[in-house]
Amino acid sequence: MKSIRKMLIISMVCMFVVVAAACGNNSNTSSGDKPTIKVGAKAFTEQYIIGELYSQALEEAGYKVKRSLNLAGTQIAFEALKKGDIDLYPEYTGTALMDVLKGEVMTDTQTVYDEVKKQYKQWDIELLDRTSFNNTYVMVTTKEVAEKYNLKTLSDLAAAAKDLTFAIIPEVGERPDGLPGLQKLYGGFKFKATPLFDGGLKYKALQSKEADVTIGFGTDGQIAGLDLVSLEDDKKFWPPYQVATQIRGETLKNNPEVGEIINKINALLTSEVMTNLNWKADGDAKEEPKDIAKEFLKENGLIK
Repeated sequence: MKSIRKMLIISMVCMFVVVAAACGNNSNTSSGDKPTIKVGAKAFTEQYIIGELYSQALEEAGYKVKRSLNLAGTQIAFEALKKGDIDLYPEYTGTALMDVLKGEVMTDTQTVYDEVKKQYKQWDIELLDRTSFNNTYVMVTTKEVAEKYNLKTLSDLAAAAKDLTFAIIPEVGERPDGLPGLQKLYGGFKFKATPLFDGGLKYKALQSKEADVTIGFGTDGQIAGLDLVSLEDDKKFWPPYQVATQIRGETLKNNPEVGEIINKINALLTSEVMTNLNWKADGDAKEEPKDIAKEFLKENGLIK
């Protein structure tokens, strides 16, 4: 009898343990069944902000997020994506076309997007919806210099370049969509001097009159914030540079909600919106990208 009673007690204890464990497992499943998403971004203001927008929105939806928001350049980011070190990152259509695919210059936004989307399938990488903003290259100068030399277009700048100092940034002197390509299409573009500046200092060079012109991006907050002038690319040299988030095919297939969340964010990012967000970080306020992203997501009802 004692042995039977002992066996019954042991059985009841085991059942209790199993039930408790099952309950515990069910609890973990309900709150932690979504995987970790590895979000990447390149190392400049706009990418920091977009990377935080994606990361915080995904966290709000219950995903754990591993951030890699300081990747040193396009090739590093793309290799990390192919290897699975990151699951997704915001990339520009023109960069994907020119730097990754080494394609010919195209200027139609839909054609560029479709070509990149098609070609990226060879690596099982998908493109999510593109933003409406176009962060293409722009030549930027001050109002004073623009008025003095009557600069309105890149054709005007090509002719006047011999009298001007160009604050060049890394890679622009070698890239086919940089100075060599401008010289080939427009002619001219032989500047009096081309001192090299870090990307974060190029606009200060204009303000301090160390340079007359520099190359920027269409959604740089400093252009409007510092009352600078963008010159028209009248021969349509540069392709469009809209963000079309790249995501590993396996990640999207297993987690379609991730694509839906990011597409909602991309739909909100107009040129005006992105320029304003960038200026919050680069202007006098010097706000942190994570705070800028949090405020924007709250304003648009994407996080509480």
